[in-house]
Amino acid sequence: MIKAEHHKTGRGGAVLKTKLKNLISNNILDKTFQGNDKAEDVEIENKKANFLYKDDVSAFFMDNETYEQFDLPLDQIGEKQKFLKENTDIDVLYFAEKPVSINLPIKMEFQVIDAPPAIKGNSVGNITKQIKLETGAVITAPIFVKKEDVVRVNTETGEYVERA
Repeated sequence: MIKAEHHKTGRGGAVLKTKLKNLISNNILDKTFQGNDKAEDVEIENKKANFLYKDDVSAFFMDNETYEQFDLPLDQIGEKQKFLKENTDIDVLYFAEKPVSINLPIKMEFQVIDAPPAIKGNSVGNITKQIKLETGAVITAPIFVKKEDVVRVNTETGEYVERA
C-alpha cells in the first residue's frame, strides 16, 4: 500500500481510497474499499543481500546468509538501478519466497567522475550544475563540487546531500 485516505460522508458509509503497488509487476492500482470489504494479508520478508554487478538486462545479488546468487530484471528495480554500487549491502523484499524488490540505504556515498568546472564570477544565488557519479547517474549538485570528490546522495529522491 502506497497511500490510504479514509473518507466519511454525511449519510453514507465510510470508504477507504488506496493506491496499491503490485510487488511483481510494479503496476499501481487505485482501489476503493467499502466498510465491509476485506483484504488478505500478504507474507513478505526482508533479507540482506550484496549487490554484485549488472548487465544490460539484470542486476545480480548474493544473499548474505546463504551465499546464494540471484538476479532481478532491471525494469523491476526501476530508478533505483542508477544508485546500485558494487559490494553494497541492500534490503531485498521477498514475496512467496522469490525476490521482487530492493531497498537501498537512504544515503550513499559516490565518487564524482565528471563535473563541469565552476565559472568565475558565477556565484549569485544558489548555483547548481549537473554532475555524473561513478554509477552513471547524473544529479544536480552545488557549483563547488569537483571531479573526484566523494558526495553523499539521498537515494530515495536522487538529490545531493553533502560532500563526504
